[in-house]
Order: sequence, then structure tokens, then C-alpha cells
Amino acid sequence: QVQLVESGGGLVQAGGSLRLSCAASGRIFSINDMGWYRQAPGKQRELVATITNGGSTEYADPVKGRFTISRDSTKNTVYLQMNSLKPEDTAVYYCHGTLRRSSLSFFNDYWGQGTQVTVSS
Repeated sequence: QVQLVESGGGLVQAGGSLRLSCAASGRIFSINDMGWYRQAPGKQRELVATITNGGSTEYADPVKGRFTISRDSTKNTVYLQMNSLKPEDTAVYYCHGTLRRSSLSFFNDYWGQGTQVTVSS
């Protein structure tokens, strides 16, 4: 079984910083893309940032220049450094990974349970 476990969420004042971590564990053969999504109350889940296994990154426009995604492939871990946080960044942040469990299996999508980020004004 594969698990993605996030950590690092919390309450922070506007202008502050947080660093989220997400570790993938279990039977994993290889991981392709990893990323972060978020869902605010009453809104749909949206992409925040993604990173390929080659290190290429993409960011949603609202977080460009403030958030940085990175990964440590030796630890199957992805990070999200969030700076200059704004109240509109308040959401549950979900980790996502596209991985396969063996050389014979297809790539499938896996999600973490989510971690709350609250930014006060």
C-alpha cells in the first residue's frame, strides 16, 4: 500500500512563511510527477505547483514568485516553501504523486490526506 503523508501546515500571519512536506511510503517502484493542490472552503481543488522527476516545475499564477516546490527523490519527498503568505492562501493543501508500484504496473495517482494552512490578516 502506498501512503502520502503531509506535514507542516498551521496558522501564520499574513506575510509569514510555512514549509510543507510530503513523504511517499510503501511499495513504490518509481515516482513521476509530484505536486501540491489546495482547496479553500466552497471552492474547487486547484493546482498550486508541480515538479517532474527531472526537476521541471510549474506554478499557478497566484503563487508565482512566492512559493517554491522542490523534491528529494532519494527520500520520495516533495516540499512546498511558502513565503509572503496572504489570507487568500488559506486552504487545505493536498500532496499528489503519480507513481507505479512495480515495473509491470501502470502509473496511478495518489493523494495525501491534506494539511490545513490558515493565514490571518
